[in-house]
Amino acid sequence: MSELVAKLDDLGQAAWIAVMVLGFVVFWPVGLAILAYLIWSGRMGCGRNGGWSSRWERKMQRFTDKMDRWGVPQSGGDRARSYAAGFAPSGNRAFDDYREMTMKRLEEEFGEFKSFLDKLREAKDKQEFEQFMNDRRNRPSGGTSVDVGGGNSPTSGGQFRP
Repeated sequence: MSELVAKLDDLGQAAWIAVMVLGFVVFWPVGLAILAYLIWSGRMGCGRNGGWSSRWERKMQRFTDKMDRWGVPQSGGDRARSYAAGFAPSGNRAFDDYREMTMKRLEEEFGEFKSFLDKLREAKDKQEFEQFMNDRRNRPSGGTSVDVGGGNSPTSGGQFRP
């Protein structure tokens, strides 16, 4: 039952309201009991538990509990050093140091590769632009001009109407 309550809390007030309405549709005392629970528990921002601050604190406590179960450190220290690369400590200090150095090396190589790709894209863009400009300079000027104004501009020879 507590798992269902936790799941509905994660989904938010809309889920609780949907469950309450469903309870009224199925059998009205069930819906009334769910409504009383929602008001009493403070899940709707009223009742004896106060509003959003206590609900926020409960959610943050559940979040930190989950992070502790997954092994994610909450503050600095030796555990935080081994999490620098995003991995939990293995228990073998030499392996953790090797993994950390390897991850740093891979990050550096990734940075170098990314800068190489940026330079490659820039060179390709420059080459495409130069090709466009050469094509533009070499095309015959045949007197075909495009009138963007639709014939109503003073420079197109038509009557200008406001």
